[in-house]
Amino acid sequence: MKKLFIQEVAPRDGFQNEARFIETDDKIAFIDQLSQCGYAKIEVTSFTSPKAIPALKDAEAVMHRIRRNPDVVYTVLVPNLRGAERAMSCGVDEVNLVMSVSETHNLSNLRMSHERSFEQLAAVIGEVKNTSTAINVSLSTVFGCPMQGDVAQEDVLAWVDRFAQLGVDGVTLCDTTGMAYPTQAGSLFAAVLARFPNLDVTAHFHNTRGMALANTVTALQAGVVRFDSALGGLGGCPYAPGASGNVTTEDMVHMLELMGYDTGVNLEGILAISRSLVPLIGHDVNSQTLAAGTRMALHPVPDYVRQLQQTP
Repeated sequence: MKKLFIQEVAPRDGFQNEARFIETDDKIAFIDQLSQCGYAKIEVTSFTSPKAIPALKDAEAVMHRIRRNPDVVYTVLVPNLRGAERAMSCGVDEVNLVMSVSETHNLSNLRMSHERSFEQLAAVIGEVKNTSTAINVSLSTVFGCPMQGDVAQEDVLAWVDRFAQLGVDGVTLCDTTGMAYPTQAGSLFAAVLARFPNLDVTAHFHNTRGMALANTVTALQAGVVRFDSALGGLGGCPYAPGASGNVTTEDMVHMLELMGYDTGVNLEGILAISRSLVPLIGHDVNSQTLAAGTRMALHPVPDYVRQLQQTP
């Protein structure tokens, strides 16, 4: 049975997109529950300016107060050197740096050019590289940009190469706006894995157009073993109108385990946590497994059917 690594992003990618502020104690309780469910990695928060992302203004408090499981990597988003300093003071296991491969999306989202982003992130890498903290780079819009259109595979490979040369530990290829489709995803992941065998490569799919699970399967076939996902399908992108958020963790884990993979994740445990999300965020979640039950959650046989079965 092949081992996979499931990486939960709801506490950061999910909560930062919620209209309702999730109280600090509730965030901590949520993360502490996730920590007992077998995840390989949990993205806890973002050390971005509280003015930019007020939903995660309590980053230090959350990181200091969660109960860490030694089997879980606790990662955080870091935008710049100041963010890195704040994160390192909290003893994070990994910093996650973000840049869009689409120049247009990078300007829209980060208000700076590719080269300025790279310069800023290179400074963070230089600061963190000689510590015990791991470094991951998330490249956004690698499968397409809603303003620019298609993104060339060679452009993605070129940016992965530039970061690999700086000594990062891993790279996440992000379907930020849900434009990926299966054959495209399989081709890109196969190319990245072949060219950069020493990097930990993660797939990050959104379900904007209902293709996240199909994309997951083709990424698996290409050799990917690390997958980001969000409980309840939380998250999204402000530059993707109608976006429905990240691939839903419980739906993905349910599918992968039926296919014979070892995700390490306690499916019943995360379904219970997903159920508790509704009162926390104030709206329904995009979880088909939560709504319908697992495949073998059988229903009682109706009395009239039993009677028919007993009739000679």
